[in-house]
Amino acid sequence: MARKLGWLFAVLLAGPPAFAAATGAISGYVKNSAGDPQMGATVEIFTSAAKLGTFVFTDMRGYYSAENLPAGVYQVKVTAALFLPTLREDISVRSGAHVLVNLTLNTLADALKLLPARRTGGSEPDDWHWTLRSPANRPILRIFDGTPMVVSKAEKGGGHEVKGRLAFIAGSEAEGFGSSSDMTTAFGLERSLFSAGTVSFDGNIGQASGGPAGVLRATYVHNLENSHPTLTVTYRHFAVPGSAAQNSPYTAIAATTSNRTAIAGFIDLDYGADLESLEFARRVSAFRPFGSVAVHLSPDMVVEYRYATSAPNTRAAKGYDTAPADLSESGPRMALSGGVPEIERARHQEISVSRRMGRTNVQVAYYADLLHDAVLTGAGDPSSYSDNVLSDLYSGTFSYAYPGLSTTGARVVVERRISDDFTATADYSTGGVVSARAGEGTWQDLPEMLTTDRQHSLGGKFAGYIPMTKTHWVASYKWTSGNALLSVDSFNASPGQMDPYFGVFIRQPIPGTSFVPGKMEALIDMRNLLAQGYVPIMGQDGHTVYLVQSARTLRGGLAFTF
Repeated sequence: MARKLGWLFAVLLAGPPAFAAATGAISGYVKNSAGDPQMGATVEIFTSAAKLGTFVFTDMRGYYSAENLPAGVYQVKVTAALFLPTLREDISVRSGAHVLVNLTLNTLADALKLLPARRTGGSEPDDWHWTLRSPANRPILRIFDGTPMVVSKAEKGGGHEVKGRLAFIAGSEAEGFGSSSDMTTAFGLERSLFSAGTVSFDGNIGQASGGPAGVLRATYVHNLENSHPTLTVTYRHFAVPGSAAQNSPYTAIAATTSNRTAIAGFIDLDYGADLESLEFARRVSAFRPFGSVAVHLSPDMVVEYRYATSAPNTRAAKGYDTAPADLSESGPRMALSGGVPEIERARHQEISVSRRMGRTNVQVAYYADLLHDAVLTGAGDPSSYSDNVLSDLYSGTFSYAYPGLSTTGARVVVERRISDDFTATADYSTGGVVSARAGEGTWQDLPEMLTTDRQHSLGGKFAGYIPMTKTHWVASYKWTSGNALLSVDSFNASPGQMDPYFGVFIRQPIPGTSFVPGKMEALIDMRNLLAQGYVPIMGQDGHTVYLVQSARTLRGGLAFTF
């Protein structure tokens, strides 16, 4: 009998912790639109309108907390005198989780400002310059039981959800035409903070010739109603053996701040700056501001002015999974001039007009570019007979310094959404670029071979999604006249942006198994697949190197999402 009573006593002691582990909690702060805490507000937490929920009240800091909530999907409603009720829908609470839900109380005048701008019937949700004005996930003024109420969905990733990504990617050197054949490891970690913030950490680590190479990046994004401030810190380190500065590491750290905001419902601002510090034999610093102002003259027409001091990152659309761990996509762009490192400095200004006509978007732009210490790309390794090149043994390429250029140009882009899963884009650009006078030459004659002249480029891009196989794919081809060694309109950030010559990108999900707990994808990224635009240069050692507009790269591998 005593033994049975002992077991019963043990079960009773173990019961409360077991029960507590099966519940969750919702807490947060209640403020008005000016950010002032609201004391004494009533917060109701319920699973459906038919069931009586849990009531709590905010303290003098505007803080509330509801404990011991069974796992499930909840709604949170807050009411206070002189304010409209506010409702947050679809809040997922898991066992043992603590979800932070901050709420804002609005007057009727405040709530009217939350209404999305009027759109035409043929509006597309992913237009070029209308992204900030999309009503997705924004508070909406609705009528419930005859009472106006400000309603919004729960923020994606609520409850401090953590997402992880891991990719193993390998490339092909192709006899100097492309990136390193060594495998690189890309990773990413994302976690939501508070009710509207997200912090992420990603990078790419690899090695070649026994030396380490890596890019590490940390980002924080705070998503407010009409503003999206972002802070990114990027660290790069590459050991570059065999260069003019023997065994000098290439190390760079950059801090980028940016913000996107909407003003008065028809003006979109995007602005920020990069502060970079680079060390290779000596330390070099650079400050790179950027910004744009887009004015919506009508729901279908936008006029934009853009200022940039560095080329746009083409990795944003593809993700960083297949980014090589080398210097080819790890700016700031740098070359050696007389053995001294020099950072490429640029200034780009453009004015553009975008017009939407049903499923077709058209953009016309005029731009002016100024480059100092322009960086050209080559395939091979001429470092043994030149101190004006920075060799990248990880990619089999090198950087060559050119004094610079000043040019103006124009662009026309036509984007057509053929269906919900298929988009076609055509891009024509003209402008001055660095090009070679002849199709081949010698290293001694290289300075006389290079010139700045006007060239033309014409590109086509197709992007689609196959619902049956869940395949995302992009195929593009961009032709350039003459022996251009830089992209025509290299600061193009419009939907017409694409890599030179023939490129293909595929992201294919692979069905999961009991052995693979996360989502698995196959990745293929091919640039300049036909190795076009290569200008052969006979070196002093009898070997041929090439100046290229874009080096051929073949990369692929597997990515896992957890």
